[in-house]
Amino acid sequence: MVQQYQSPVRVYKHPFELIMAAYVRRFPNCPLIPIFVDSEVVKEEHSDDGATVFIERRCKVEADAPRLFKRMAGVDYLYFIHKNTLDRRERALHIEVVNETFSNRVIVHEICNYTVHPENEEWTCFEQTASLDIKSFFGFENAAEKLAMKQYANSIKKGKEIIEYYLKELEDEGVTHVPRWSPPQAPPPTASPTDLPAGSPDGQSNILALPWADKLDADYIRRYLGDLTPLQESCLIRLRQWLQETHKGKIPKDQHVLRFLRARDFNLEKAREILCQSLSWRKQHQVDFLLDSWERPQLLHDYYTGGWHHHDKDGCPLYILRLGQMDTKGLVRALGEESLLRQVLSINEEGLRRCEENTRVFGRPISCWTCLVDLEGLNMRHLWRPGVKALLRIIEVVEANYPETLGCLLILRAPRVFPVLWTLVSPFIDENTRKKFLVYAANDYQGPGGLVDYIDREVIPDFLGGDCLCEIPEGGMVPKSLYRTAEALESEELRLWTDTIYKTASVFKGAPHELLIEISEPSSVITWDFDVCKGDVIFNIYHSRRAPQPPKRDVQGAHGSIVSPATNNMQLIDRSWILGQDYSMVETALTCKEGESVQGSHVTRWPGFYILQWRFHCSPACSTSSLPRVDDVLASLQVSSHKCKVMFYTEVLGSEDFRGSMTSLESSHSGFSQLSAATTTSSQSQSSSTVSR
Repeated sequence: MVQQYQSPVRVYKHPFELIMAAYVRRFPNCPLIPIFVDSEVVKEEHSDDGATVFIERRCKVEADAPRLFKRMAGVDYLYFIHKNTLDRRERALHIEVVNETFSNRVIVHEICNYTVHPENEEWTCFEQTASLDIKSFFGFENAAEKLAMKQYANSIKKGKEIIEYYLKELEDEGVTHVPRWSPPQAPPPTASPTDLPAGSPDGQSNILALPWADKLDADYIRRYLGDLTPLQESCLIRLRQWLQETHKGKIPKDQHVLRFLRARDFNLEKAREILCQSLSWRKQHQVDFLLDSWERPQLLHDYYTGGWHHHDKDGCPLYILRLGQMDTKGLVRALGEESLLRQVLSINEEGLRRCEENTRVFGRPISCWTCLVDLEGLNMRHLWRPGVKALLRIIEVVEANYPETLGCLLILRAPRVFPVLWTLVSPFIDENTRKKFLVYAANDYQGPGGLVDYIDREVIPDFLGGDCLCEIPEGGMVPKSLYRTAEALESEELRLWTDTIYKTASVFKGAPHELLIEISEPSSVITWDFDVCKGDVIFNIYHSRRAPQPPKRDVQGAHGSIVSPATNNMQLIDRSWILGQDYSMVETALTCKEGESVQGSHVTRWPGFYILQWRFHCSPACSTSSLPRVDDVLASLQVSSHKCKVMFYTEVLGSEDFRGSMTSLESSHSGFSQLSAATTTSSQSQSSSTVSR
C-alpha cells in the first residue's frame, strides 16, 4: 500500500530571498539532523542570465533503524538524490527527492515548494508532499513501512526549526535583508534548457494546484483545530481535498471533518466513508432546513428538563440534562419519537455553534462539549420499553452524524436502577465515547475528584449544591390528557428516516432506473440533483412523443425473494422501441462515478415525454454480455457488485421561472448543509450538467 503525506501551508514571515539564504546553509550537512551525514553536488547548471539555478546533490543519511534491519539489508547508510530548481525571477524553489538505495524495492518520492505568499510578497510559503511505496523488503514490509513513516514524521517536525535556526544565525551575523534578483542589462536572446518554470519542472509538480483560499496553513490548524501530528495534518488535508474535488467546494467546516477523522483514529478510508454517509443523510433529510423551520412544541419547553449552562473549566459548552426529573414516557406518548429526535438534533447543532463561538472567545480550539446528567429520581418508569427503544434509535443517529462532539459526560447521583439502563444502552455507544463517561453515585460528586474538577464552583447549579441559578425546567409528569392514542403513535412513521424530497433508486446490471417527466410547454426547464451512493452509473435523457406503458417496477417478490421497500427500480422504455425512431437522446451520456454529486438542467425544445435514465456502468468486457434483461436482474441479486444506488431529486420549472442561470439548483431546494463553509456557483446554459468530482 502506498503511504502518502501532504503538508499544510507553512508560512515564514520573511522575504523569499532571506529564506533561501537560510536554506542553503543546511548543506553539505546539518547539525540539527544528526542522521544527515553529508551531501555532495553532482551537477550544477545556471541559465545565461543567472535567473535559474539547478543543483543536484547526492545525500548520505545514516540508517536509523534497529540493528536487525541493518544486518538484514546489509547497509549502514542510505543515499538519496536531491534536485533543486531555483527560479530567482519568479521567486520560487522547487525540490524533488528520490531514493537511490533499494530503488528496486522501495520508491520514495518527495516534492517541496518554497513560493512567495500570494497576499504578502514579504512572506514565504512552504508546502511538502511525499509518497512511500515498499514493494518488497525481505519479508518485513509492514515493519519497514511503519519505521519509515515514523522517522519521516519526526524529520517533518524539524523542517521549520531548521530554517528558523539559520535565520537566527543570519541575524546574529547582521544579515537581515537579501536584495531581490534583477536581470542583467543586456539579457541574451535565448534561454538555457535549464530555465524551467518555477515550481513545476517538467510539469511534474501539482502541489499548488488548489487555489490559495482552499488551502490550510499550519498556523490556522494550530489556532482553530489544535495540535496535530504531521501525519494527522496530512489526513485532514487529503480528505479535505477529496471533498473539494467531489463536492465542488461544498465541504463541511474543517472542525467537523476532523471529528470524523478522530472517530476512526485517522484512518482516511473509514473516515471518508462515514463522513459521506453523514453528508448524504443531512442532504437527503434536509436537516438544516428542518431545524431552521422547526418550532419546539410548548410541551418541550415545559417538560423537557435540559438546557445549556455556561461552560466547563476548559471552555467547552456545558449541557445539563435532569433525566431523573423527566417524564420520558409522557413525552414519548404525547409527542412521539420524531419530535424528540428533532429536539436532540437541535441540541447537537446548537452545540456545534457554541463550540465555534467559544473557540473565538477563548482563543484556543474547542471542538466538543461537556454533558452533565443528573439521575436523581430515575426509576423503573424510565425503563419503559418504547421509551428505551426511542432512546436507542436517537443514539444511533447521533453516533453516526455527530462523532467526537462529546468531550466528557458526567453522570451524577446514579441510583441502583442505573446499571440496568446502562446494560441496555451501552452496546449502542461507540467504545471511544464510552470511555468519556464518569459515573458518581449518591453524593460522591461533591468531594475531591468530583464536579469541582470539571466545573468552576461559581457555575455549579443550585440543585447540585452550588450557588448558580440554573434556568432549566423542573419537569414533572406530563398530563395524560395530552397523550396521543396508541393507534396514532403506532401508525406514525419517523419522517426523518422516510419522508424526504430526495428519492432513492437501485440500478442493476441490465436493469436501469428510469423516471418519466411529461412536458406540455416547450422551453420548460427540467432540473436534477443526484448523488451516486454506490457503484458507477451512466446518466441519459431521452425524449419521446409516445407515452410509455405503465412503469414496470422491479419487485422480486414473484421470484421468492424479499426486497426492501426502499429498493426502487423502474423501467419505462419498451424493449421493442428503436432509438432514433420511437425515442431520441437529447443530452450526451454522462458517466458518473461512485461518490459524485451531479446537478444540472435541460431546457426542453418540444412537448412530450422525457425520460431520465440511470444505467449501470460496467467495463467493455461486461457490456458485451448477451443475457436478457430479466436474467441480468436475477443474476444481479446474487452479485452485489452489479448493483448501484442513486439518490435523486428532480423539478420542472416553467420558462418564466427560469432566470438563465442556476446556482447549485437554488430553485429546486438543493441545499447541501449549513456545515458548508462555502458554496460554489456555476452558470448553466440551455442544456447543462455539472458533475462534482
